[in-house]
Amino acid sequence: MNCVQRSYNKNSDSAAQRLHAVLLAALAISLVVLATQTLHRRAAPQIAAAPVAVPVELAAADDAQVVAVRTRRPYCYTILVSGIDDAGGGCDTNLLVRLDVPGGRIDAVSLPRDTLLHTERHSNKLNFAYASGGTERLRADVERLLGVPVDSSVTVDLKGFVTLIDRIGGVDFDVPADMDYDDPAQNLHIHYEQGPRHLNGQQAMEVVRWRKNNAGGGYADADLGRIATQQAFIEAAARQALRLRNVPALAQLLSSCVRTDLTAANLAWLAGEAAKIGTEGLHFHTLPGDGAGWYRGESVFVLDPDATLALVNEALNPYDRPIAAEELDILVP
Repeated sequence: MNCVQRSYNKNSDSAAQRLHAVLLAALAISLVVLATQTLHRRAAPQIAAAPVAVPVELAAADDAQVVAVRTRRPYCYTILVSGIDDAGGGCDTNLLVRLDVPGGRIDAVSLPRDTLLHTERHSNKLNFAYASGGTERLRADVERLLGVPVDSSVTVDLKGFVTLIDRIGGVDFDVPADMDYDDPAQNLHIHYEQGPRHLNGQQAMEVVRWRKNNAGGGYADADLGRIATQQAFIEAAARQALRLRNVPALAQLLSSCVRTDLTAANLAWLAGEAAKIGTEGLHFHTLPGDGAGWYRGESVFVLDPDATLALVNEALNPYDRPIAAEELDILVP
């Protein structure tokens, strides 16, 4: 199933609402893991194509073009996790997750919403990709940008966020800053002091939505600061979920807000493997770059090609050999 396509308004403050969607998305995967870990273990399903030889054109030392052969590493999968904005605007926040079963790692890479893409569309930002073509367009753009195949996708709406957090008993979280923000139009009122506290679902939603105060001030590094809060909250929620036992009702709840091309068998197998890896093997990253870029009249996040390539090979590459720089499609104005 695909997200329902929505109109895009680059000036709308609903972008602030959408940023917390990725929390629900990643938390949803975590809860699926916990909710299904008591199921009977099954053989690994065909989530991606079976490992096969993939020809890749690379330049030889003498500049002649040769064909190298690489293969997919077995039981190493990539999943694009996106959040849907119920208020309009599409999938504005995204994580590309690699589950490396033999390596015992789960790497989750946050993709900043303003990441510059090499396209000729109305907007070159990543957050416009979904609005212009749905999940498949977003998926294709991410593959082209990073040179990594996306095996499956998961999209999540916001409606279940508060309920999910309440169902796991809330989350102990260190609020990163004093938050004092009001938006009467949205009936949104965020007032928290910096420091540790126990958040219920409504409070958690407010904390992860915050970006600035009434009197000014907020995250010094804008969206990157909010991404860091998102990642910290996901980790805290995962720790809380790991304390639970046998919560199949959560799986039923998730089915109402998670849309994916993964089958029930896929999810059951992934759940067992992810549960074995645990939070010790969970690693968060963010695409590296400069958020002060400008291209075709838009403020954009310009990726650092060298640092991005290094991160792709560290945290996303599913092959048995490194991905080369020419396989990425990074636009630097």
